[in-house]
Amino acid sequence: MANILVVDDEMGIRELLSEILGDEGHAVTTAENAQQAREARAGGAPDLVLLDIWMPDTDGVTLLKEWQRDGLLTMPVIMMSGHATIDTAVEATRIGALNFLEKPISLQKLLKAVQQGLSRGHEAVRSPAFHARPAASTAEEHGAAMPASTLAAATGAIGPMPPAALLPHEHFTVSFELPLREARDAFERAYFEHHLVRENGSMTRVAERTGLERTHLYRKLKQLGVEPGKLSRKGG
Repeated sequence: MANILVVDDEMGIRELLSEILGDEGHAVTTAENAQQAREARAGGAPDLVLLDIWMPDTDGVTLLKEWQRDGLLTMPVIMMSGHATIDTAVEATRIGALNFLEKPISLQKLLKAVQQGLSRGHEAVRSPAFHARPAASTAEEHGAAMPASTLAAATGAIGPMPPAALLPHEHFTVSFELPLREARDAFERAYFEHHLVRENGSMTRVAERTGLERTHLYRKLKQLGVEPGKLSRKGG
């Protein structure tokens, strides 16, 4: 049994998810807005959070950023939305969200995402050193510039990060002199290329690692001009 926090401003969604997850043997706490979610998190870290993106007071992505900034993003978070764009989903996973579910959420996808999230959470507890890997050493060695929030999401680190660090992707660096969109595209291209090579071109495994649905992943790769076939041959 796991303790799961469901954050959604729609009562029907909260009740439905509570019923489904309760039938699976989980203990479910609900929050209808970001403030209630903050209070629930202050009472202790749940094993998993299902977090809606669009809420009236503070949106889910902003709340996710708060938890990441304050060192409270110590549990797997799955984002939910019926209106979010691909860029929003990518931003959420870059901040630290594990997965993204589109509404209406099918029972199969919900249970699969929850199972993966809880498994990932257990792995993090068994291997705390993963989150403790200092990025400062690579910054001192290479002196590359990268926004702290972006680096934290890329390396899995939580908490304050140094102002300069090198991403763990060969010799990739990004300059603050680039326009924001170009810098973001450069990071995302290197991010997906890294995972495609690592997973030998397996779109299923890359989707799981990056927290994107396969459809979203295909669209993003096409948008960035990344060719999975060439990268899988490179990795082999």
